[in-house]
Amino acid sequence: MKILLDTHILLWALFDAKKLNKNEQIILEDNATEIFVSSISLWEISLKYALKKLDLEHGSPEDIPSFARQTGFDIIQMTETEASTHFKLPPLSHKDPFDRMLIWQAINRELCLMTHDKEYNAYTKWGLKLLNK
Repeated sequence: MKILLDTHILLWALFDAKKLNKNEQIILEDNATEIFVSSISLWEISLKYALKKLDLEHGSPEDIPSFARQTGFDIIQMTETEASTHFKLPPLSHKDPFDRMLIWQAINRELCLMTHDKEYNAYTKWGLKLLNK
């Protein structure tokens, strides 16, 4: 299985695993599962930290890539194709640009997105595969 972590799942996996349900914990610990973190999540964390909307007790945003890699997660970059074709994602209920880009990356790369955000469900008819609570 190939999983893309939503930003809140990434932070929980790194710093607050008790917020993950048992199934999520099992999947994240399974060596057969490929876990991906998007550079988009890293940008979101950095922006929210700068705006004082996110407190990181265990370091700063620039530490997150290292923590993610140490945990065994692979970091992926947004491609020029993903950036230039994002307009094809219908503007449904979800307006957050970070979330919409993660949705588009997951669809394009055929990754299963792990999230607790129920608004993502609206995108399953456009090819989004979800692993949610």
